[in-house]
Amino acid sequence: MQNWQQAFPQLGELNDAVINDLMHSAGTIDMPANTTAFRQGDACSNYLLILSGGIKVMTRAENGREIVLYRLGSGDSCVLTTSCLFGNARYPAEGISETDVTALAIPAAKFNHAVQHSRPFREFVFSSFSSHLGSLIALVEEITFGKLDIRLARHLISATPDNAVLTTTHQQLATELGSAREVISRLLKDFES
Repeated sequence: MQNWQQAFPQLGELNDAVINDLMHSAGTIDMPANTTAFRQGDACSNYLLILSGGIKVMTRAENGREIVLYRLGSGDSCVLTTSCLFGNARYPAEGISETDVTALAIPAAKFNHAVQHSRPFREFVFSSFSSHLGSLIALVEEITFGKLDIRLARHLISATPDNAVLTTTHQQLATELGSAREVISRLLKDFES
């Protein structure tokens, strides 16, 4: 198992017996790139802490349109997983590994015990939850109030490495921005003009 203290230094610095026991008893999950970590409607049985790699969390409407809600990387935990564990609910979205991923899997019962018996772990969970919830609210505001052409331009700039070419499809851009492929194609044609 990779050293969890490197990915989660805020937990590793604490001298908390509950956290140390929890982390050392957690299982390790390895997922290759493009693997479904969880599906919409799946039961949530583990609290995942990402040690390395990246997962994108996305949702799909009945009409087939998709949007990326957020991404997880090393040192992250999933706000939807936390929400599902707290509410004993099923996943409302899906997670797909974008790269090879290594994560700690903490069973729901051990997670609940740690939240109840370790103030530092509880603070970590709620701090992470709050941070990701804030980014979800920012996404909703951006989609609701932001102009799509400006959002697309910002995404293209941020996703393109310096002096490089961005390799993507119109559909992938539409998924990132919560739009339709046809709309993205029209905006890109406008940019070209």
